[in-house]
Amino acid sequence: MRTNQEMFAELDEFIESVGCNPSELIAILHKAQAIFGYLPMEVQKHIAKKLNINVSKVYGVVTFYSFFTMEPKGENVISICLGTACFVRGSGKILEQVEQFLGIKNGETTPDGKFTLTTLRCVGACALAPVMQINGKTYGGVKEEDVPNILAEYM
Repeated sequence: MRTNQEMFAELDEFIESVGCNPSELIAILHKAQAIFGYLPMEVQKHIAKKLNINVSKVYGVVTFYSFFTMEPKGENVISICLGTACFVRGSGKILEQVEQFLGIKNGETTPDGKFTLTTLRCVGACALAPVMQINGKTYGGVKEEDVPNILAEYM
């Protein structure tokens, strides 16, 4: 496990490699999230200071783009597609089953940090509906009764 000091050093190295240029803010935020796993205020303030910009600008970008998160995510990120094709084929029930199985609601992380549950609008795999993704791996044609076996792979 890396220390905070090591992670900030890696971030600083990246920021310096792009010339401490405020126009590189999104790239810097992507790198910071890859390093830290999320973008807590401490990291946002650090980036603002390094780029000599107001922290409100950093915060505004972080909160505008859905890719960025200010909350730590679990080791395994589960995403349920709620796009039209998936929803009419039962993804709402899949979501309910996952929530019940893990004891969390959409947008939450299990207390042990093992799982985070999110929803998506479309993953572009409509022919496989309903679709669930875990850490980017796509499961198609998911049925409610499949949920425990799929999640068991990650327990």
